[in-house]
Parts: sequence; C-alpha cells; structure tokens
Amino acid sequence: MSTPNDPYGTAGTPEEPGTPGPGSTPEQPSAPQPPATPPYPGQPTYGTPAAPPPPQYGSPQYGAPQYGAAPQYGAAPQYGAAPYGQQPYGQQPYGQQPYGAPTAPPNNYLVWAILTTVLCCLPLGVVSIIFSTQVNSKWSMGDYEGAIKSSKRARQFAMWSAIAAVVVAVLYILFVVILGATGALNSNY
Repeated sequence: MSTPNDPYGTAGTPEEPGTPGPGSTPEQPSAPQPPATPPYPGQPTYGTPAAPPPPQYGSPQYGAPQYGAAPQYGAAPQYGAAPYGQQPYGQQPYGQQPYGAPTAPPNNYLVWAILTTVLCCLPLGVVSIIFSTQVNSKWSMGDYEGAIKSSKRARQFAMWSAIAAVVVAVLYILFVVILGATGALNSNY
C-alpha cells in the first residue's frame, strides 16, 4: 500500500502486498538516476569517489621532506636543525638572558622625569619622559646597551630640566631685587 507522498506507488489507490497496482508493472520501480554529466563543473557525479585536490603551489608532496617544520616521529632531524630538546648554537632558550648579561634593568628615572616636567622645565622634562619609557622595553627585547643609554639620557634631561628651573628662578629673583632696588632709589617719598 502506498502513501500519498510515496513517489513510487500510485497515490490514493489501495494495493495489496505483492500485487501490482493499476497501470504498474510487477517489478519494483527504479530510483531516479543522476544525470550523466555533473550538475556543476568540477563536481563528481553521484556515487563516484571524489578525486583528491591538486597540490597547491609550494606545498610538499606526501612523504617529501618539509623544510623548516619539526621532524616527524622517528625521523632524523633535518640538516642544520638541532636535535630534539636542544637549542641551536648561539641562541639562548626563551626567557633566559645570555651569559654575562646584567640581571637587573637599569633605573628608568620615570618619577624624576615626571616631577621635572610638572615642576621645572616642560620641554626637557618631556624628552626625559620619552627616554625613561624606552628603558624597560629595550631591556625586555634584549637591547641592554640601548636600555642603559636611554637610562642615562633620561637622567641627563631630567637634571637639565631641574638646572634650567633653578637658573630661571635665580634670574627672576635677581631681576626683582634689582628692579626693587632701582625703584626704591628713584622714589622721593
């Protein structure tokens, strides 16, 4: 007996199992066959295995050595590569400093640079802040000489800023005193 949605039987006619319906043959109806050509170019037809994609440009073939990658299990290390667990010659393990390198970063003088910027000479204080912020980043990248040089320049510009503020204050005081003394001599009260 077929159902109304059955594509193989006749809809709405009662059938006995094993007896063909009106207008049908005693054989089982066949399923729809796929078209002889694929519906889209490059698509395999129904029931055939898909062909592997062609190798991309620059990708190694299966089983070919892959340069720059870790060796496969059981394979010998590639030419020029260090054995497993060892660092190449001349390179330090990650997070370790080379032998003979200082262990503590130099002082960055950031507080002194900020105070001289606010209280003393603004242009020289800003330059001091720039050099003081470079100290820790250069140190963490391994540029120890650059970090020490930036630390010295940060201290130098902070001192110049403080010295400039003292010189300006002394000149201002002398100017007020001289102006006050000349003004007192000229008045006849």
